[in-house]
Amino acid sequence: MTTLETGTDDLLVRTEGRVAVLTFNRPEVRNALTPSMYDGFGTVLPAVAADPDIGALMLTGAGGAFCAGGDVKAMASRRAPGSSGGPTIEDRVDDLRRRQEMVSLALHEFPKPVVGAIPGPAAGAGLSIALACDVRIMADAAFLTTAFAKVGFSGDFGGSWFLSQLVGTATARELYFTARRIPAEEALALGITNRVAPAVSFEADALAFAAELAAGPPIAHRLMKENLNRALHHELKECLAAEAVAMTRAGQTEDHREAAKAFVEKREPEFTGR
Repeated sequence: MTTLETGTDDLLVRTEGRVAVLTFNRPEVRNALTPSMYDGFGTVLPAVAADPDIGALMLTGAGGAFCAGGDVKAMASRRAPGSSGGPTIEDRVDDLRRRQEMVSLALHEFPKPVVGAIPGPAAGAGLSIALACDVRIMADAAFLTTAFAKVGFSGDFGGSWFLSQLVGTATARELYFTARRIPAEEALALGITNRVAPAVSFEADALAFAAELAAGPPIAHRLMKENLNRALHHELKECLAAEAVAMTRAGQTEDHREAAKAFVEKREPEFTGR
């Protein structure tokens, strides 16, 4: 599929049926983030969003890890802000804002379901990016950690916002202050992950989960996600008004008519995104 030939060496992209699979690919350092990964998100996400043959996105990691977040070894060797020849603090702030918008904000606002498939550790910004996905599935041996306190950082890529929404402010604060590991079963109990799968079948289980979402009605999914995102910020009256518009629009689609017909005929609907 030519529209998706836009990944990088550090961020691979492939298709599995109607699922686009985006893979962090630095297994030797647990898929620590690089500038080329951010650039990859900037090109891949618009292409996937525009591709009518793709119904869902799955984000995962190579080599048994999801993403370790920032590359701490690289951080230790970089110049201090404002040093001779180095970037200013303002430059670094602007650069980080841009990267956060290219990844976390883009995933949160992505018009199709996004599955975070976590085969192993997701730490720091890696956890934040996993939290920006719509739903998550973890391998039973995987774990999560905010990690930032361990390296004297406060946190980025929206993790504090996403985690507060999922588990409440008190638990989010605990997990940020302590940076303790959260095993898969605890993540499930807390509501951070939606499902836990055996490590031996994790990739197949994660793809099946993503494929189930990819088979759904594309227009309705986009409108659902807009409704759910709006509910995080707006009062009930505004959400009701927006839901009325979205529901009416969905009711005018060929997909709705096909689903209603399939229901009467006791068969699975075939959605086309029209």
